[in-house]
Amino acid sequence: MTERNPNPPYKRIATEEAWAPAEMIKLYRKEIEEKAINDPGFQSLWGFFSGDSPKAKAHHARIQDLGDLRLKDMDDSGIDIQVLSLTSPGVQIFDPATASSLATRFNDELAEGIARHPDRFVGLAAFSPLDPANAAKELERGVKKLDMRGGILNSHTLGTYMDDEKYWEVFEAAEALDVPIYLHPNTPPAQMIEPFLKRGLDAAVYGFACETGLHALRLMVAGLFDRFPKLQIILGHCGEALPFWLYRINYMHSHISVTGRYPNVGPLKRKAEEYLRENFIYTNSGVGWAPPVMFVRDVIGPDRKMYAMDYPWQFVPEEVAWMDDLPLDDAGKKQFYEDNARRVFKITE
Repeated sequence: MTERNPNPPYKRIATEEAWAPAEMIKLYRKEIEEKAINDPGFQSLWGFFSGDSPKAKAHHARIQDLGDLRLKDMDDSGIDIQVLSLTSPGVQIFDPATASSLATRFNDELAEGIARHPDRFVGLAAFSPLDPANAAKELERGVKKLDMRGGILNSHTLGTYMDDEKYWEVFEAAEALDVPIYLHPNTPPAQMIEPFLKRGLDAAVYGFACETGLHALRLMVAGLFDRFPKLQIILGHCGEALPFWLYRINYMHSHISVTGRYPNVGPLKRKAEEYLRENFIYTNSGVGWAPPVMFVRDVIGPDRKMYAMDYPWQFVPEEVAWMDDLPLDDAGKKQFYEDNARRVFKITE
């Protein structure tokens, strides 16, 4: 049985770790009880996890905690620092103005929790994607005033994707601030989810990857990175499978984009594979298995692969030992666990 290295020559920084304020959970329960939102994925996911089953209650305790419970779990599994972000779908189920107001409050609350343990936590700022001007302002406030290290975008907002240029102010702000946006999964929107639901494939088992990989490609094909060439987007779960499709995406887009077949798809300044290698950073969140972790590292590049646990959604303490056993020397493991995260999130503590 593989054992975790108790004294590794590196810090372990987990980069996709979820948090939810108690107020947000209460709001979710109210929305679910009243069925006020036409989002079957939200109802499926949070209808269960905001409930009273033993699994849901244990999840409540962990995801809301910014103190002793979370720190004990980190210590017990060998995690030195967590990069915290508002769990999916965050504020993105509410109307844009309400979402902006909640994002401000929740960012303040997260910053207060981080301030109590600044050597163990850093955070990403939430924002309201469909309120573009305020989203950019809140990201800037989060970074400059609250010491957040980037932004969290919980993928689509009630079926709206961010590839429309009218929502790009927040990406412009991220590039100007030199911080990344973490594109985190959401359950597939109403127009996409039906074939997933019947067999329970709507969330992390498969639906998340389909939905979020789609969002990432829509951003790329829309020309987001031609407009903002230094922008960095983080994808979890070994890139939502996109690195495994790298060759085919590159080949097919290069042909489709010049045919005029699709009015909203034209040639880009670079090859599709170049954007996936140069404008995206990848974590292994939820994938505690060496073959895909090493594949993404080898195909994309060792400086673009970071560790994440996906706490507490997929809290598997043994996973750290499995990652300690990756076929890398100590320098490679340090790069994976620590160095890349320090560079991406400007962690100096």
